[in-house]
Amino acid sequence: MISNLFQKPLQVINVGLSSFANSIQAAGGTALHLDWTPPAEGDRAAGMALAWLVNHPAVERANQTALERFFASSPVVTGVKPAREVIPGMKENLILHAGPPIPWERMCGPMQGAIIGAALLEGWASDPDSARRLAENGSLRFAPCHHYDAVGPMAGIISPSMPVWVVKNTAGGNTAYSNLNEGLGKVLRFGAYDRDVLRRLRWMADVLAPAIDRALQELGGLELKPFIAQALHMGDECHNRNAAASSLLFKRLAAPLVRSGLAPADISRVLEFMAANDHFFLNLSMAACKAMLDAAHGVVGSSLVTAMARNGVEFGIRVSGTGDAWFTAPAPVVNGLFFTGYTKEDAAPDLGDSAIAETAGIGGFAMAAAPAIVQFVGGTPQDALAYTREMFHITLGSHRSFTLPQLNFSGSPAGIDARRVVDTGIAPVINTGIAHRNAGVGQVGAGITRAPLTCFTGAILALSEQINVNQEKV
Repeated sequence: MISNLFQKPLQVINVGLSSFANSIQAAGGTALHLDWTPPAEGDRAAGMALAWLVNHPAVERANQTALERFFASSPVVTGVKPAREVIPGMKENLILHAGPPIPWERMCGPMQGAIIGAALLEGWASDPDSARRLAENGSLRFAPCHHYDAVGPMAGIISPSMPVWVVKNTAGGNTAYSNLNEGLGKVLRFGAYDRDVLRRLRWMADVLAPAIDRALQELGGLELKPFIAQALHMGDECHNRNAAASSLLFKRLAAPLVRSGLAPADISRVLEFMAANDHFFLNLSMAACKAMLDAAHGVVGSSLVTAMARNGVEFGIRVSGTGDAWFTAPAPVVNGLFFTGYTKEDAAPDLGDSAIAETAGIGGFAMAAAPAIVQFVGGTPQDALAYTREMFHITLGSHRSFTLPQLNFSGSPAGIDARRVVDTGIAPVINTGIAHRNAGVGQVGAGITRAPLTCFTGAILALSEQINVNQEKV
């Protein structure tokens, strides 16, 4: 039998170094090279932790619970209010920012610029230099938006007087918040704080926010899952492309705004502002994703990822079963399509809480639904489809509400499993805007990036330790 085997043409599946396959082919054999690397990038401790967690009954049960809470969540926007009135624990000297915790001295240029702008907006400082001194001497406190049930794009800044979307998960009782989108150009989220930026922010607080809040009160709130689901069928992925979702929101708010009793000039300007901003829905989408994922957070033993966020220095994730811990790695610099006159050398490292979209199964995970997005972030429509298909390898299921026409209306890949990321080596894909490294310049491009695998390795080690401790107590 064995001798017959050696009389047949040599056909080999090669695992490991590709040079082994090359040698077989050079000798006349057939070799199929399998592109494989050891789990956890070869880290022995992480590999052992992963082996302990894969198919572990406690983890499987916890993930089923967390995933069900995520799918069952029902985010409803109920109003727009000043942050100090609705965000629990919001203090007068507190500024919330994007990403994991970071002190002032380590913040990137756009985030420091946005904080200076917030201090000027709040009247805590009369000029940029005095605002900077307040930040340097400890007079201002900083905390991640995620620590206060909130999210914000790019610098992510929320200060006490800023209006925020109030999004309640009516199925679970938790609430999430996000600031309002300022539009494009020189804006606070990219670190700009000149007179025009501050004037726009004050108008948003004094006119825009109360007008939208009045419209929402008449409507009794708006369920957000149907908006996202319909937008996915209209070519959005609800992270970098929000044209359809913003139009749908405009359509629902227009009539109650007209009936609001506000001054006609104010109503006209509110409608013009919304109509001119294709990203107006983005911040609302982010708050909806935050509300859905927070519903799944805090399930002991679960490896479900509930947040991915960046502060322009570090990329961080949080996992349902590991509580409030952050697992971080250096934030990558995105190499995408740059606006005329800019290159990768101008780019700040990855920045913003908007990766909450991918964490919830839209954004980069739903790029198959938005083939036109590649004109903005690079690649081809086939690449967009491939990214979505690849993400099924690292998720616990398909979203029940968010379906993709290009995949025969199957649900988008949803429920990132930290175990599967470490096991496969497939990092979550994120499509994102690129900020200039200096404050106030603004967006300089957009592209595709990946979450650092190191974050997920750290989460697996921590979760494994937790499971061990819990079993020792039993």
